[in-house]
Amino acid sequence: MRLESLVGGATEVVGPETCLADAAALMLDHDVSAVAVVADREMVGILTDRDLTRALAEAEDTSAEMVQDWMSEAPDVMAPDVRVTEAAQWMLEAGYRHLPVMADDELLGIVDVRDLLWALTNGS
Repeated sequence: MRLESLVGGATEVVGPETCLADAAALMLDHDVSAVAVVADREMVGILTDRDLTRALAEAEDTSAEMVQDWMSEAPDVMAPDVRVTEAAQWMLEAGYRHLPVMADDELLGIVDVRDLLWALTNGS
């Protein structure tokens, strides 16, 4: 099974100047643990639940914080033809829980560890 079989639905997107509270609300509303950060039609970062936790612990006033201050910039990405087992191994070694999948500079989706676990236990 390849990553392309795990993407294809809507990926939640925010801008770098989105306030953290709005990004967190979007993530909660859509039951996702990461959102792509896009500026000028280019993915410039990813904001994850781990980033939000760090912001809550470290920021003096999270109501004034923006996504760009807490996102992971220029995240590593993988192509849709990468095998799920290879992506899972790479994510484990890198310590990532979210992996943007891109083809020709187009974001196809974000795969998370739950997606990979599903594919490894139910896929072929």
